[in-house]
Amino acid sequence: MRETSMMSTTDGTCPRPQLVRPQWHDLSGEWEFAIGDDDAPARRAGDTALPRHVRVPYPPESALSGIGDTSAYDVVWYRRTITADDVATAGLGTQGDVLMVHFGAVDHDAQVWADGHLLGTHTGGQTPFSLEVPAEIARRGSFALVVRAHDDPHDVSQPRGKQDWRDEPHSIWYHRTTGIWQPVWLEAVPRAAVVRLDWCSDVPRGTVDLTALLARRPERGTRIAVEITTGDETLARHEIEVDDPQVTLSLALPRQANGQAYEELLWSPERPTLLDAQVTVVGPDGSVLDDVASYLGLRSCGEADGRFLLNDRPYYVRSVLEQGYWPDSHLAAPSADALRDEVQLIKDLGFNAARVHQKAEDPRFLYWADRLGLLVWGEIAAPFTFTTRAVERTVREWTDLVLRDRSHPCIVTWVPVNESWGVQHIAHDPAQQHLTRALYHLTKALDPTRPVISNDGWEHTESDLLTLHDYASERAVLEPRYATADALAALPGSIGPAGRRVALLPSAVQGKPVMVTEFGGVTWAPDADIDTWGYSVAGSPEDFEDRVRSLFDALHASPVLAGICYTQLTDTLQEANGLVDSHRKPKLPVEVIRSIVQGTPR
Repeated sequence: MRETSMMSTTDGTCPRPQLVRPQWHDLSGEWEFAIGDDDAPARRAGDTALPRHVRVPYPPESALSGIGDTSAYDVVWYRRTITADDVATAGLGTQGDVLMVHFGAVDHDAQVWADGHLLGTHTGGQTPFSLEVPAEIARRGSFALVVRAHDDPHDVSQPRGKQDWRDEPHSIWYHRTTGIWQPVWLEAVPRAAVVRLDWCSDVPRGTVDLTALLARRPERGTRIAVEITTGDETLARHEIEVDDPQVTLSLALPRQANGQAYEELLWSPERPTLLDAQVTVVGPDGSVLDDVASYLGLRSCGEADGRFLLNDRPYYVRSVLEQGYWPDSHLAAPSADALRDEVQLIKDLGFNAARVHQKAEDPRFLYWADRLGLLVWGEIAAPFTFTTRAVERTVREWTDLVLRDRSHPCIVTWVPVNESWGVQHIAHDPAQQHLTRALYHLTKALDPTRPVISNDGWEHTESDLLTLHDYASERAVLEPRYATADALAALPGSIGPAGRRVALLPSAVQGKPVMVTEFGGVTWAPDADIDTWGYSVAGSPEDFEDRVRSLFDALHASPVLAGICYTQLTDTLQEANGLVDSHRKPKLPVEVIRSIVQGTPR
């Protein structure tokens, strides 16, 4: 096998940051666009231009898209001419002979054609998909790529999260996101391509397991070689023969056998050490069939004795609720740099974790959380009704999201359900209880290495953490609820702050770590040009500081809580209860917010 050089994964621009090849072509930018289902046959063929233009990957409801139409519509069309230069940049003929078009996310049902040839379809507004362009079309060097997206604005059985089903945003819901809202890119790959890498570290054993999935069954004699490095040091190298498209191999890290030094390589928010990895597929004749760069972090997470554990040590979680919504681009980030800035802002404000709320965030956000050091709670956007269709959609999308994100060291907790959204009658309906228990166990089957929360906020069934949402606005009310071990022990069998039962299966969560995963929600937005609201309203900057500080102090005073999550990071439309405004300007000096979050004196 030939020597290979480690490809850089450090710039955060690749839409799939843990499986990177040197050549790929970003299709962001101007596409032709139309709203409505007129003249569908001609549009599928790509023979005629569409009447408008949109900037991908911004949803057409947003200003940055160039459309800015927030009215209700259910079908949108996109068309772009792929050029010979696009195909060459993607590496066709040099990197591989198969041209793939990748979509980060299209909301909600997508059909994709190349010169009228149907490449495939996909259902699910939060999950990625990839389609192969037929060789005879790819070799032309120029073809029309057409996308049709269907997204019923009033379908509450879709996992839609904070996207409003009413015509205008109300309460805690925002403008809808239709069509393409995450990156689209071209990539030429070999026929024996690696299509997925799953990394799992065992900290006590000092090993790393890799599960690699190939595009097809390999020829007899094909081998996979894996090398893990840090800087110029090789930590592990292993090569095995493979005869199945999916292969799992284990790499021992001898350096981790030194019990006095093994923590030097562990990942944490305070020390976000990442290891580079190279995965090479070698043919029977010794030729390199595929060569991809990746990265991983060595860390463990779990719970014991009422504490959240990171790397087998108690770790207090200081989290903030992150909606991932921007005023000019909505659920799409305005740029790759904006995702980095968001992670850095959260850390600068004193938090060590973010609960990305009712959204499957762009993987580049997870990349920066990995690299800069931020714990993340992985959550799915919820449907708002309990039907067999909603169950089917939720299970499918949740499965795809766990598989997409489970190799990121930053993700330390999974949240498949929030506040009984989509299971509104869970307290009385055994079928809805079975769904949350099934999602808990499904998640554990896909990823047994992380805690899973069955229903964040209240009405827990089986759950590894007991989480509560408590918007008490006075310290005198909030503090006594979590002041002692006896107070926490009484929670599973009680009615919670929102008037909902804390747990439906009290014995299943007794003794689990307790976190207050939503609190605060204080509004201070005197310059807002829309009607705003919060769980309490400040009358001045000084009042805002005093209110926020008193709530943090109330929970910091508890010696038994395992963590907290403040609502919220940013003002978002009418929900103006952020620590920063919608343009990410802090409402108080950064050092003041940091002192509040970390519980340091004034």
